[in-house]
Amino acid sequence: MADSAASAVVLYDFGNTRFRLNGTSFQLESERITRIKILKKAGYDVATVEVPLYHKDLSEEKITGLKGFTYNEVGGKIEKVKLETGQAFTEERTKNVKVRKFTLPNVREGAVIEYTYTVTSDFLFNFQDWTFQREIPTRWSEFRATIPEYFDYKLLMRGYQPLALQAQEQVQTQYNLHTEGGMTDRGQHVSSENETISARATSYHWAMQNVPALREEPFMTTPSDYVARINFELAGENIPGRGYQNVAGNWEKINADLLASDEFGSQLDRAGFLSEAIKPLVAQYSDPAERAAAVRELIVKNVKYDGTNRYSASGPLKKSYELHRGTAADVNLLLIAALRQAGLAAQPVLLSTRAHGRVDANFPQLQQFNYVVGLLPLGGDQELLLDATEPLLPCGALPTRCLNQTGRLVAKGTEGRWVSLAPRHALSHYQQVTLAVDEQGNLTGQVHEEYSGYAGAAAREKLQQLGEKKYVTELAGRHASWELPSYKFNQVSQVDKPLTLNYELRRAASAPGAARELYLNPLAMFGESGNPFQHAQRLYPVDFGTTLQEVIMVTLTLPAGYTAELPKPAVVEMPDKGGRYIFTAATTSPGTVQLVSRLSLNKPIYGAEEYASLREFYRLALAKQAEALVVKKNE
Repeated sequence: MADSAASAVVLYDFGNTRFRLNGTSFQLESERITRIKILKKAGYDVATVEVPLYHKDLSEEKITGLKGFTYNEVGGKIEKVKLETGQAFTEERTKNVKVRKFTLPNVREGAVIEYTYTVTSDFLFNFQDWTFQREIPTRWSEFRATIPEYFDYKLLMRGYQPLALQAQEQVQTQYNLHTEGGMTDRGQHVSSENETISARATSYHWAMQNVPALREEPFMTTPSDYVARINFELAGENIPGRGYQNVAGNWEKINADLLASDEFGSQLDRAGFLSEAIKPLVAQYSDPAERAAAVRELIVKNVKYDGTNRYSASGPLKKSYELHRGTAADVNLLLIAALRQAGLAAQPVLLSTRAHGRVDANFPQLQQFNYVVGLLPLGGDQELLLDATEPLLPCGALPTRCLNQTGRLVAKGTEGRWVSLAPRHALSHYQQVTLAVDEQGNLTGQVHEEYSGYAGAAAREKLQQLGEKKYVTELAGRHASWELPSYKFNQVSQVDKPLTLNYELRRAASAPGAARELYLNPLAMFGESGNPFQHAQRLYPVDFGTTLQEVIMVTLTLPAGYTAELPKPAVVEMPDKGGRYIFTAATTSPGTVQLVSRLSLNKPIYGAEEYASLREFYRLALAKQAEALVVKKNE
C-alpha cells in the first residue's frame, strides 16, 4: 500500500468486544490495541487520542488498563518512552459524552506509537462501532466480537472497502453470576452466591488489509457516509425467564413520541399569536401554494436562522418570534404552525443535513436526524417542501445543506413515511456574450449573465458578502487583462427570479499590430477552469445535491476582411440520459459567428460505477470549450 502523501500510517489496529457479568448485570468490555508509524510532522496529530465515554444518570463508561509507548531509533538503538497516564484528561463533549484525551510523548518523524486500553460499559445499546478506515492509510484493521444468545444485535457494514477476512461461528461461553447476600424483608440472612452459567454465543471476526486513507473528493457529503465501518444496534433481549423483549426503536413509536413531545408536536398548533398577521394573507391568497409562499415570507422577514441545526424547538415558538431569532427547528416549526393557522395542512418532515450524514431506513433512531422542514400537500401527487431559514431561496427550494436524499414525514394516525428530498430547482447559469474582435485581437463587448435556482442563491449570498464592487473585481480578477468598465445587477431581491448581471468587457491583445491569424478561446473564457474530477478512479458516489445546467452563447463579430475557421459541432451523452453536452458553431451572418455550449447533468447523484463516464463527459466537454477559433485575414 503505497501512499507517498501520507503523514502517518496505521500499522495495526485491533479491537475485541465481549460480554461479562458484573454481579447479575451484563456489561460490555471493549479492548483496543493500536500501533501507528509517524512519517511526517503533519502526522503528529494522530499521537493525540480521544476515547468517547458515554454517561447517563449515575452510570458511566470507564476506561481501564490505559498504556502507551513511543518508540524512536536513537543511535542505532530503539528508545522506548512510556505514556504517563496521569497526564490524560477528561473533557465534557456533550450532555451525555465525555472524552478521555491523551497524547503519546516524544513524537518525532519516524516514531512508532502504541497504545492500549479497555472500555467497560453498562450501556448495552451503546455497542461501539468499529471503523476500519481513517484519514491516514491502514495496513491491518481487525475486529472481533462475541455476542451471547441473550442479545440480538443488528449488524450493518458500511463503506466501500472490501473485507480481507469475515467469519462467524457458534461457540459456548461461560459467565460468573454473583448474587450479593444480605437481609430479607423478614430479617432472614441470605448468603452470597457464585454460579457459573453457560450460554451459546456467536463469535464474529472481521479484518481489512491495506485500507487507503479516506480521501476528500469533490461533491461528497460528510466523510462518515463513506468511511468503512461496522455498526451495531441492539434490537432485542432474550434473558432466560423473561422471554424475548424488543428494545429497538421503530418508526411508529418515534412518530408517536414526537407528536406528543412538548418540543415538537405540541408546538404545531400554538400559532394563535400570529392570527392577526395571517388573516390578510388568507383573504388575499386562495391558491394554497401562493398562500404558503406568503406565510413563509412572513416568517422569513420576522425570524432569522441562527445557524444551529435541530429537529426540536429550543423553547416556545412565540418566544423565537418575539426575539426574531431561532434555530432551524424554531424557524421551521413556527413556519408549519403558521401554515396551519392559515388553514393549510402542513406536516413536519425530519431530515439529516449533508454534513450530519445519510439516514439509514433500517435503523429507526431519532439521533439520525438533525433538521426539520415542512410539507404541504397540493392535491394529487403534488407536494411542496418548505423551509424558512434561507431568505435568498425561493419558496419550495430547500437549502443546499438539506439536499440529502430522503426525509421522514411525521403525521398523526400513521407511522409516517419516507419523503424524497430531490430538489425542484436546478443549479442554472446562463451567459449570453456579444463580442467584437479587431485586427490586433482586442476584444470588446457586453455580457449578460443569469443565475437561477441554486446558482441564484449562491450568487446572491456572495453578492451579499462582498458587495457589488468587490464581486465584480473578483470576477475580473479571475481572467488576465480583463477590464469591466461598467456593470449592473438586476432582480437582486426577487429571489423567485434569476439574478442578472450585465457588464461591459474589454480585453487587450497580447501583442500590438494587425495579425494575419488570431487564435481565440471565447468559450473557455466563460466556462469551467478545469475538470473537477482529477482522479482516475473513485469508490464513492458523486453527490451534486441538485441537477445542473450551464449555457454559454457567444456571438463574435470579426474584423473586416477576416473569416473564421469554425470548430466541428459535437454532442456528448452520458449513459441512461444522465447528462448531455452540445456544442455548435455557425456563421450567422457575414462577419459574425456564434458558438453555443450547453451542459446538462440530469441527476443529483451519480453512483461510483458512473464515475468514469462522468469524468470522461467533463473531459470531452471542456476540451470542446477549449478548442481555438482560428480567425484569418482574407488573402
